Amino acid sequence: MSSAKDYVFTRDYLDNNRINLQHHLAVQLFGYHIHPSIPTESANLSIVDVGTGTGIWLTDQVDKFPSSVRLDGLDISLNATPLPEMLPDNVKFNLWDIKDDVPEHLIGVYDVVHIRFFAFVLQEPDLEHVLDNLAKLLKPGGYLQWTDMDVNSCRLEKIRPEIEADAQLKLLKMFQGNDDRLRPAWVPKLPGLFAKKQFKEVECDAKECPPHLALFWHECGLLATEVLARSKEDDKDAAAMFKQMLNQAAKETRDGSYLAFTRYTVIGQKQ
Repeated sequence: MSSAKDYVFTRDYLDNNRINLQHHLAVQLFGYHIHPSIPTESANLSIVDVGTGTGIWLTDQVDKFPSSVRLDGLDISLNATPLPEMLPDNVKFNLWDIKDDVPEHLIGVYDVVHIRFFAFVLQEPDLEHVLDNLAKLLKPGGYLQWTDMDVNSCRLEKIRPEIEADAQLKLLKMFQGNDDRLRPAWVPKLPGLFAKKQFKEVECDAKECPPHLALFWHECGLLATEVLARSKEDDKDAAAMFKQMLNQAAKETRDGSYLAFTRYTVIGQKQ
């Protein structure tokens, strides 16, 4: 992720399960771990997952590659990853803050750099520097893949017009509060930023969820709100308000309403 103070969630078992659920929902929505335009046939492939979280994007692919393929994960915190003794020999996790300089031993190492779910971590002024860092990790001709949610695409969907959804909209406003990290508008700009940073063969895969999958994503969002509420436990009034609104939003969801978002995967090849 980024520095600990920049991360808005709690890094506990509840948050870890949210991350793992998001992973499986993203794979179901897009239909791939690695975009089909990215070549992955080489037995000597080197792949890194930046902001690896629980490491599930890597561990979920172990059986898809020969053991000679290098699978690395980088994050500011490794509190959520499996212990080294639990991992296959070709999976390794190391500490790195995406905003820091790229360590010398990682420059030009990887064929594929993967990053996702940074919409609530990075702000728009961070992006050019971050893209420069990600490009440094790549070999010439290597590929960058970035998956994220466009928060500004949020809309309320209902199976019937009369269903109430006031709590969901209030909860979204409470979730975002006065924190600029929780109102990002930069995700649809990623293809242009890739091109600006001299990535070639840029492709943008924008996806809308069918209703059943949007419901799963929405409930994962409720879980994210629950996690955020935990991080505010020192403010008992705010925590109590979150809990009350969450309970009402959960009822509205089961009645047939949910918040939906557009999600993007953007890829590009380093010159």
